Amino acid sequence: MTFSSPSSSSPPPSTPRWSYDVFLSFRGTDTRNNFIASLYATLCQGGIKTYRDDNDLERGEIISPTLLKAIEDSMISIIVLSPNYASSSWCLEELTKILECRKTKQQIVLPVFYHVDPSEVRKQKESFGEALANHQERFKEDPKV
Repeated sequence: MTFSSPSSSSPPPSTPRWSYDVFLSFRGTDTRNNFIASLYATLCQGGIKTYRDDNDLERGEIISPTLLKAIEDSMISIIVLSPNYASSSWCLEELTKILECRKTKQQIVLPVFYHVDPSEVRKQKESFGEALANHQERFKEDPKV
């Protein structure tokens, strides 16, 4: 019996580029128990590996490195823009990371407008405009703002 060694011209086994197919970014108080629960279940039933953060962050807590890594390791981010999304500094930090990954990793970003008019977000009016103005006032000295 002879054993052949792998040819030196064979490509090495590839490692998956993404740990998750989809990362869900959402404001928990607006969508966790209704829209996100349904979307997450549907994606998972379809065989789509989806990351959903189940932890409600308390005010003052920082986003975990695990969550930021999950964003980096996702092929697609779905951002569910709801009325209170912009009022959450954590959601905005996620959004910043997602947009960074869009540029650096060619991540696909899909916005979903949940009970929000797209022009409200684009023109930063109503709840989005108020929330962003509040963040700017609250974090004047922070270069991220």
